[in-house]
Amino acid sequence: MYKVLDKDIIKIEILPHLPSGKRGFEVKANKTEVINAILYKLKTGCQWAFLPVKQLFSEVVLSWQSVYYHFRRWSKHGSWKQCWVRLLKENKPSLDLSSGDVDGSHTPAIRGGEEVAYQGRKKKKTTNSIYLTDRQGIPLAMSSPKSGNHTDVYQIEESMDDIFNTMRDAEIRLDGFFLNADAGFDCKSFRSACERQDIIANVAFNPRNGFSDDYFLDNEMYEERYSIERTNAWMDSFRSLLNRFDTTVASWESFNYIAFMVILLKKVRKREKV
Repeated sequence: MYKVLDKDIIKIEILPHLPSGKRGFEVKANKTEVINAILYKLKTGCQWAFLPVKQLFSEVVLSWQSVYYHFRRWSKHGSWKQCWVRLLKENKPSLDLSSGDVDGSHTPAIRGGEEVAYQGRKKKKTTNSIYLTDRQGIPLAMSSPKSGNHTDVYQIEESMDDIFNTMRDAEIRLDGFFLNADAGFDCKSFRSACERQDIIANVAFNPRNGFSDDYFLDNEMYEERYSIERTNAWMDSFRSLLNRFDTTVASWESFNYIAFMVILLKKVRKREKV
């Protein structure tokens, strides 16, 4: 059976954090295998209708419609994000919070949908989100997706509040956190959003804004920012994230949070084996 994560990891680390609905259809198959089928979709990017359900289920075989139903139910209820926050909280000792990196990502939206608009630089319709990682490149949080006709700093204070609230829910302290960002984030709104949380913003200067003696740039620390580019490559390995086919924001966010889980759990398990 194809697997992105071991069954035991899914059963121990993910399944307990997903709610068992009191309404709707009960899962007749092994719930671990249902999650594994969703992971298969995330990793391969195949259409839901082409899920190889006979190979993915060992006893009770669900239809692809049933797998999709459970994914959407958990997505609409925000269960994947809740699961991610709990995992993040439980695995805080495995994070490197000596500093972090923030970056924006425009994802082509093939079928259109919510929060989608034409992006001139990409020459196609995209959805934009801001991502934050720890020093190792492990994803910590993302902002609510916005249509791609805006820059990364559009409503940046609102976007950063989304990110900071996720970290706060996971009981990660923000005061004194050192945050790297490229020149695209060199604006007063971004710096103000960080200052309100006592976060030290290490932002590359944008020549178009001029240079101010009010701010500093630690070049040695900024050079460590390459780790978020590596994270982007990890995220792109999940074919359902490389291009957005989901028309709803809830499904798109959910796939991102599931990818966060896979990256974190693989890193933690790999370290435990050493």
